[in-house]
Amino acid sequence: MKESNMGKPVTEKDHYMQLIINPGSTSTKLAIFKDREKLVQENLEHDADTIKSFERIADQLEYRLAAVRDFVKEKGYELSDFDGIMGRGGLVYGIGGEGYIVDDELCEALSSEEYSSPHASNLGGLIGKRLADEAGIHAYIYDAVMGSYLSPVARVTGFPEFRRQPTCHVLNSRAMAMKYCEQEGIDYFDNNFVVAHIGGGSSLSAHYKGKIIDIVADDEGPMSPERSGGTQLLSLIDFCEKSKLSYKEVKKRIRGNGGLVAYMGTTDGRDVEKMYEAGNYKAQLVYDAMAYQISKYIGWLAPALNGDVKAVIITGGLAHSKILTDMIVPRVSYLAPVILMPGECEMEALAGGGLRILRGIEKAKKYNKEEAISRK
Repeated sequence: MKESNMGKPVTEKDHYMQLIINPGSTSTKLAIFKDREKLVQENLEHDADTIKSFERIADQLEYRLAAVRDFVKEKGYELSDFDGIMGRGGLVYGIGGEGYIVDDELCEALSSEEYSSPHASNLGGLIGKRLADEAGIHAYIYDAVMGSYLSPVARVTGFPEFRRQPTCHVLNSRAMAMKYCEQEGIDYFDNNFVVAHIGGGSSLSAHYKGKIIDIVADDEGPMSPERSGGTQLLSLIDFCEKSKLSYKEVKKRIRGNGGLVAYMGTTDGRDVEKMYEAGNYKAQLVYDAMAYQISKYIGWLAPALNGDVKAVIITGGLAHSKILTDMIVPRVSYLAPVILMPGECEMEALAGGGLRILRGIEKAKKYNKEEAISRK
């Protein structure tokens, strides 16, 4: 394997080739980058019944690994063509932002429910490590889902039995903030931002000089097309008791069958907008409420930055909705200029992080699971 102190370039080259792996619940996004140039990208859709047949997320490793191997071969590449393999970072307890080298200890954390929460994104590092070992190179993950830096104060819940988890759309939120800074010629690491990623699931984050120091997770903030969002706890407890739903059923109502789909029967905001414009009162009420909630939680994060906000950035799929953003912008523009950056750039963000590591601009960190679990 090529030696690296994780702080200097792994190789001295004119350009770097990367394989990017971004697993989702029933699909795996794959791309090949030459520096910042995307040479090819494909979204592999997996058979839903096959995915359901695996008891644990980690049990899908061999199945998805075979699909990635086929992709590389079909596109005319060998593993030896790559200088690094970058995977999506998963829900690993105690992990920070930026890049981590995927070693045996991180693999153990990605595979174990003691050190991570089950999520398809955990497979990114596991697949990458297997392929990287064969190629004699390093695998990395970047801006993992739990890659935020919440202070002890920000993690207090009111329940001594558990703390807030630093879970949000870290990858796209940091990437969009950095992209905005690059466009404006300012330093991301010298400014503060509130970023709202609004999509099927929505989360918000407060960025202080390059680090996410507080968040609004998808289960505590605004409702979204597939999430119920936060609510009054006593009402939720009453609902759980009266509905007689199981734990798994309630969890699915919170994440998967809540929000727009619960009210309107669709997760597609475009469908709701058609109803909205046709004068459907229920669609108007629910869509207005979603915009109202997003606005409130943007304001909720401003005190984490002492009100020093360079810009409010709204990104994610729902940021394409002019109806929605026209309701949000006037409510929050008093905080700072509001910048609309619709969509997501996860593959570009992963490639960019990997390129900075390969060039030695950023230092890949090493995960310590025992230290991390103490911060769970």
